[in-house]
Amino acid sequence: MTESLYQMEADDAHPIDLVERVIGANQWSHQRVSDDELAVEIAGCWCDYRLFFAWHREAAAIHFSLALDMRVPKAKHGQVGVLLATINEKLWLGHFDLWSEDGLPMFRYAVLLRGTSGPSHAQIEELVNIAVSECDRFYPAFQFVIWGGKSVADAVACALIDPVGEA
Repeated sequence: MTESLYQMEADDAHPIDLVERVIGANQWSHQRVSDDELAVEIAGCWCDYRLFFAWHREAAAIHFSLALDMRVPKAKHGQVGVLLATINEKLWLGHFDLWSEDGLPMFRYAVLLRGTSGPSHAQIEELVNIAVSECDRFYPAFQFVIWGGKSVADAVACALIDPVGEA
């Protein structure tokens, strides 16, 4: 068996411990699933989001995912695949994916930490803010395609309209 490419120093905090401190400081509901995994639930504009952080020692990376609270019927997987590709072209960080096992759309991102002492408070907060912002932005597009009978182009166009003012 090959030795891990990443060796945490004895005085380094476990990366998920650092994430858990940020989550706790924001008073977000969370549960430590294991030493290397943390589940979080926070409110978005359209629904509650389930966030998941997992530490992968060999890659020296934290894998992050945010699941949208909806299921994609198998009959819509093709259209949603086109929607995912179209949305992903518009993103700078992370990507949307469809968890095939449960049909859940999700936002995913990995934070590489090799050569660092772990993620910063600001990095974790920014990661969560970006993910929630992108999910809030594109949630209606998923709804339009899955339930509204809209084309991918129309759904994305509606999601990219920036409202002005408040109602």
